This record gives sequence, C-alpha cells and structure tokens, in this order.
Amino acid sequence: MSSVQTTLPPQTGQHGFRLRSTHVRQFMMGFYILIFFAYLFGPLVMMSATAFNDNTYPQVAPWNGFTLKWFEELITDSFMVEGFINSLVIGAGVVCLAVPFGLAGALMLSQIHHKVRSIYYVIVVSPILTPGVIIGISTLVFWDWMGLMLDADFESPFYNGIWLTIIGQATFISSYTLLIFLARLQRFDSTLEEAALDLGASHVQVFWQVLVPFLKPALISAAVLAFLTSFENYNTTVFTIQAESTLTTVLASKVRLGITPAVSALAVLIISLTLVGAAVHEVLRRRERTEVKVG
Repeated sequence: MSSVQTTLPPQTGQHGFRLRSTHVRQFMMGFYILIFFAYLFGPLVMMSATAFNDNTYPQVAPWNGFTLKWFEELITDSFMVEGFINSLVIGAGVVCLAVPFGLAGALMLSQIHHKVRSIYYVIVVSPILTPGVIIGISTLVFWDWMGLMLDADFESPFYNGIWLTIIGQATFISSYTLLIFLARLQRFDSTLEEAALDLGASHVQVFWQVLVPFLKPALISAAVLAFLTSFENYNTTVFTIQAESTLTTVLASKVRLGITPAVSALAVLIISLTLVGAAVHEVLRRRERTEVKVG
C-alpha cells in the first residue's frame, strides 16, 4: 500500500504537466496564426479604410469623415480607365496564347523520348527564370527588327504596344501554364486513349472527348493564372507597351507623382471582385459535387 501511495503523485504531476504543455503549444500556435493573418491582411484592411476617409492623402488617422468621392474620382480618371481596359484586353490575349502554348508544350513533353525530356524541360521552363526586363527589351528589339526587314509601317502590329505586350508576356506565362498541365497529366491514364483508338476513334476525337474533359480543371486554373499574371505584370510591360498604358504603368507613374485615396479605391474594387469571384467559384464547385453525388 505504501508503495502505491508513493507512486501516485508523480504520475499525477506528469499528467498535469503534459496538459499544461499542450495548452501552451495550442496557445502559441493560435497566436502565431493570428500574427500571420494580421501581417498578411492588415495592410489590405488599412488601405481599404483609406478609400473611405475624406482626406487628400491615403491615411486612416485622422478620420475626417466617411466619403465615396474617391470612387467617383477613380471612375472619372481617363488614364486609369484606359489603362484598366488595356490590361483586360492584354490579359485576354495572353490567355488565348499562353494556354494553348502551355498545353502543347506539356503534351510534347509527355510524348518525347525520355533521354531528351530533361533537356526539353529546361528549355521550355527557362523563360520563367529570365528577368522580365530582358524579355521586354528582347521582344521590343526582335519585333522592331522584323518590322524593318519587312518594311512595315508604324501602324502595323510590329509597332503596336498592345500586341507586343501580349507577345512578350505570353513568352514566360506559357511556362507557368505548362507546369499546371504537367501536374494534371501526371494523373492521366494513357490506357484511356489507347482504348478509344482501339474502338475506332480518331486522334482528334480522343483529344476533344477524352483528354480535354480530363484537363478541364487545369485549363481553368491555367487561364486564371495567365490572366492574373498578365494583369499585374510590370517589368515586361513597361518596355513593350510603348505609347500605350496599362493599369500597372499608370499606377507606377502616379506613385512617382504622389498617390491619392483614389488608388485605395481601386484596390478596394479589385479585392471585392476577387472575393466575389472566389465565392462564385466555391459555390459552383460545391454544386458540381452535389450533382455528382446525386447522379
């Protein structure tokens, strides 16, 4: 009995120590997550607040009153609106080029001989490692040289800033889309293609009816990534856009001259559109899952 009584307190003490250490660990983990999200979203919240402050400089304090005039100023800013429209056009053009090029490169990589696959992979991924400044300058020099060789006038696509920006951005964004398609193709069962060919389907039918439906999630992801990467690109765009302007180049010029809360209003609109797009995507994804389960 005495031996039992002497061994109980240490066990109880050890158990209590374990509980306390677990609580401390959970508290530290929660504190770390709180600090992380505060660091991540704190500047966005503060910047969003400045868009509603009636102050000529984007700041939260002192709070001079709630206002929406900075959104009105943003809409009436012709340079900002023109840059935004050009960014949308360029983003759409980059998607139309980068997604097919990335898909073609990924399919080619999955078909070539394994001995040259690593060399081919390095070549097609190298644009990602190339500085955007180099891509922008090389694109401008190359197409200017092509225009001189063909004796093209300055109204031709060789000297069109929108077209040159689409080409320059698609050069490296195609590599991003290629990586997305490669990740998806690694899960593809090639026996499905062989079975379809054995049943009499042509290669075109196999591509559109077997491969494309399987790659649908990757196609959507690649298109979204290509558009967003194009929309925020600056290093390549500043050299290829020439006399035109995009949203990033307009913002960069405004920052040099001094920003106003209208820039914060633009950030609020972009954040709102992003959240709405994410919410719509999540709703559609859950609806598709529900339909699959019901079906």
